[in-house]
Amino acid sequence: MLSLQQITLPIDHSKNDLQEKIADLLGIDVDEVKDFKITKRAIDSRKKRQMIFFVYSVMIELEDESKLLKSKTVQQNTKHHRIEITKPYVYEELKVDTKKFKTRPVVVGTGPAGMFSALLLARAGLKPIVIDRGGDVDARIRDVEKFMNTGELNTESNIQFGEGGAGTFSDGKLNTLITNPRIKYIFDEFVNAGAPDTILWDAKPHIGTDKIRKVAKNIRKQIIDLGGEVRFNTELTDISIKDDKLESITLNDEEKIETNHLVLAIGYSARDTYEMLYERKISIEQKPFAIGVRIEHKAEMINKSQYDKFYKEKKLGAAKYKLVAHSDNNRSVYTFCMCPGGYVMPSASGENEVITNGMSEYAQDGENSNAALLVNVNGDDFGSDHPLAGIEFQRKWEKKAFELGGSNYHAPVQLVGDFLKKQKSDKIKNVKPTYKPGITLSSLDDCLPDFVADSLREALPKLDNKIKGFASANAVLTAIETRSSSPLRISRDKETMQSNIAGIYPAGEGAGYAGGIVSSAADGMRVGEAIISTF
Repeated sequence: MLSLQQITLPIDHSKNDLQEKIADLLGIDVDEVKDFKITKRAIDSRKKRQMIFFVYSVMIELEDESKLLKSKTVQQNTKHHRIEITKPYVYEELKVDTKKFKTRPVVVGTGPAGMFSALLLARAGLKPIVIDRGGDVDARIRDVEKFMNTGELNTESNIQFGEGGAGTFSDGKLNTLITNPRIKYIFDEFVNAGAPDTILWDAKPHIGTDKIRKVAKNIRKQIIDLGGEVRFNTELTDISIKDDKLESITLNDEEKIETNHLVLAIGYSARDTYEMLYERKISIEQKPFAIGVRIEHKAEMINKSQYDKFYKEKKLGAAKYKLVAHSDNNRSVYTFCMCPGGYVMPSASGENEVITNGMSEYAQDGENSNAALLVNVNGDDFGSDHPLAGIEFQRKWEKKAFELGGSNYHAPVQLVGDFLKKQKSDKIKNVKPTYKPGITLSSLDDCLPDFVADSLREALPKLDNKIKGFASANAVLTAIETRSSSPLRISRDKETMQSNIAGIYPAGEGAGYAGGIVSSAADGMRVGEAIISTF
């Protein structure tokens, strides 16, 4: 097929306009451009005061692509476009001789890494057992809504634990910095399971929390239909090792299962599981991560800043941003997990802690937009070289946020203007906080490390130079965000994907090998492939 990129059209164009532009660039009749497929659409708002454009990449199937590429007309018309013959990537699923395995593989966790690892194992014929300490999607929604309405936390089924992982209550963002051929397979599987097909071509794809729930259910159904087993409210509580090899695991402190292949696709909040693994001599090391706050603005303000007079144009959707600033103390301050038209969510998974995260529905049509505003931290900040020291660092500040919020899971909040002046906020203004169960007006210096607070104060005016109004006095800061990534890494061999104990396969974000839905899913696939290869 022929790949043609950087096709620019105004935002009010029609599908026929795109077809005509392709024909014009290739010097052929419009009727010849029947089989074309959009592979990417991005927004170019660099000249937003005059016009905003959509920029397309397409795949076109023609009779003699090589001859067309040699045409002087095409060479002249496309000198500012990337054009080439390409072959679409097709992922090859592997099968195994089911007579060769004596025990079934067990996958711990139903986040993206666990789901895609289990899906490959099931399609290979290995009938995996998949467990998750949290509830299924429907039970989990009830537990989260109860927590938001009453402040009653279910420590086993919440925004961190349960079907779909932490991403179930997020924007379902599929942006990724990795270049991995498995990505096309992942996106196709998401669409087959109910995700909108816009993710196949949107430059900044997202599923939305409302649609990713359906996706998680449908992938679970596929695993079961292929002979797999999926168990919720089931926790990995112990492992048995002999001669540096996995022999069996224990579930819920009572059920023993023999297995030689254990996928640890645990989330980065499974602290008791980390502690059990450390006690069983699984090799674990510290890893840098980041902490900070959530910042909320009116979505309309962000839209205006990004799209100028075109901010009401529905085709553009809610505006997004990604910002970074560098402080004099050599810390980076950056936005993360930006949720257009979204909500700040209560993400506690343990008692007496307050953690925030962001979530959007597919429509991204909430009144506010929010993002994490984070500062990088590393082992020097933890005060210990213990492999689990990052967890203790998180706990310390999460508990401070809990106490500052009123010891009832309300989150401490401060307006940006007051934060910059180092004074406690006394009232909310035009930006209404979206965090539930509730908020407590505070001084966030009381629940942030000094270097984090100082870095944020230095960065906010710099970020305001990039988006006017970002450091608006009325914008809302909600504390604390500590779970942007795992504070540790479970060591594994690059070739076999196994830890220092044969048969244990760390995978995904919680194990320290990914940073989002897509990279976690791809890492889960790599681990699934490694297990399949042993047969």
